[in-house]
Amino acid sequence: MPVDPLQLAIFIAITVLIAGLTYRRVTQDTANHPAIADRREVFLAGRGLGWMVVAGSITLTNLSTDQLVGMNGNQMLLLVWWELSAVVGLFILAKVILPVYYRYECTTTTELLEKRYGDIKIRTLIGTLFLLGNLFIFIPVTLYGGSLFMQSMFNVDLPLMVIAVGFAVVGSAYAVLGGLRAVAISDAYSGVLLLSLGLAVVVLALASIDFDLSGIPAERLTLIGDNDSPIPWHTLLTGMLFIQIFYWGTNQTITQRAMASPTVEEGQKGVLAAAIIRLLIIPPLVVIPGIVSYKLYGDIGDAAFGRVVGDVLPLWLSGAFAAAIAAAVLTTVNSVLNASTALYVCDIHEPYIHKEPDLRRLNLLISVSFITIGVLMVPVYATADSIINLVQELYGLLSMPILSAFIVGLLFRDVTQGAAIVAVVLGVLLYGFFSFVWAPFHYIHMMFITVIFCVATALMVSRFIFGTSPRFAPAIALGAREPQI
Repeated sequence: MPVDPLQLAIFIAITVLIAGLTYRRVTQDTANHPAIADRREVFLAGRGLGWMVVAGSITLTNLSTDQLVGMNGNQMLLLVWWELSAVVGLFILAKVILPVYYRYECTTTTELLEKRYGDIKIRTLIGTLFLLGNLFIFIPVTLYGGSLFMQSMFNVDLPLMVIAVGFAVVGSAYAVLGGLRAVAISDAYSGVLLLSLGLAVVVLALASIDFDLSGIPAERLTLIGDNDSPIPWHTLLTGMLFIQIFYWGTNQTITQRAMASPTVEEGQKGVLAAAIIRLLIIPPLVVIPGIVSYKLYGDIGDAAFGRVVGDVLPLWLSGAFAAAIAAAVLTTVNSVLNASTALYVCDIHEPYIHKEPDLRRLNLLISVSFITIGVLMVPVYATADSIINLVQELYGLLSMPILSAFIVGLLFRDVTQGAAIVAVVLGVLLYGFFSFVWAPFHYIHMMFITVIFCVATALMVSRFIFGTSPRFAPAIALGAREPQI
């Protein structure tokens, strides 16, 4: 079925407009700050992001097709807990963790580990784990989700891989040519479009069923999940909070934006604004279209969001919404690429290969390599029953061991980096055993068990094998002054 020319024209016009506005703003900003060092500009936007840009960039970097397609694909209200609990994670980032990053003048989140443990090896290990997650999980999932949405919404026979390649080329161009500044500014512009049109989709979807949810099974409308649901109620008391602290507080792709403001206070304002958006606007976007689609079409899984959008929006507006979704995909892809470049350069290349690398050239090489592998991984995720549940479960292999290194580093002193590394490696193996060999509990409970195991292991290994005396000395106490290492 051919795409309507009006849809295509509006889609192209809005996409080009966002790119043009981004180019103009980036050119103005860089002209006003000609003395900004290249490294600082590429990775931290010259520490020049205002709170509104930070809020918009955080929101749109996270709100991509894995949320919109994946959460709506479950076609139940219960998935809204991911967004509601995220508000807690953002608050902890703003009030507890972000001031520590600024105090230690970090370029990457992993740099904090080196300064707290006094050794670069733990930083390199965690940076490598982040890179593996970006390469094999986040990039391909984002490309797959965006391609599936376009295919479902426009009802075209164009192969997923062709659409994914298009997203990959444009998304990597942003990351290569503009650095974090271009990424963040395009996020802010695109965020306004996506959120406003997303709310329109919610209202029109409900109107299409006369705001009548009768006939939808009760288990799809409840906020209290049973043991067989994607989010059993008791998981909210265990691993859910740790998942949110990891994602919002230590994940370079997200936290990098909050670290790119002139002051910690400006960054905190941006994070708290993102939390308000997350609380008031995002929840209906990620569940209501899916619930409506269940009443309209039955259980159709991850195709639900694209199909309901294509049916409820008028033709001209569907082209605009397609541009908004494309922007969400592109900003997530280029955000992950930019964060990956920062992690590779700062944690691996500069310490071990060359102290003063050509950042632009490295940015190009890493972006092209990562995006190519990401495209090749798209068919793997095309076989998943639910991409959002698969992503959360898979990332547990890395997220909880990584988080344990931050918890120990932030809360304790005299824990050797060797003990932390042992704990991280054993944590990956433990969660892998839970996932692929023996799964006694829900995966969110197993993530909780994994992070507690890793923290306890790091403390005991440091004490009984490396002979240190770990002591509770938190760097995250509000107002605490911690010496630089």
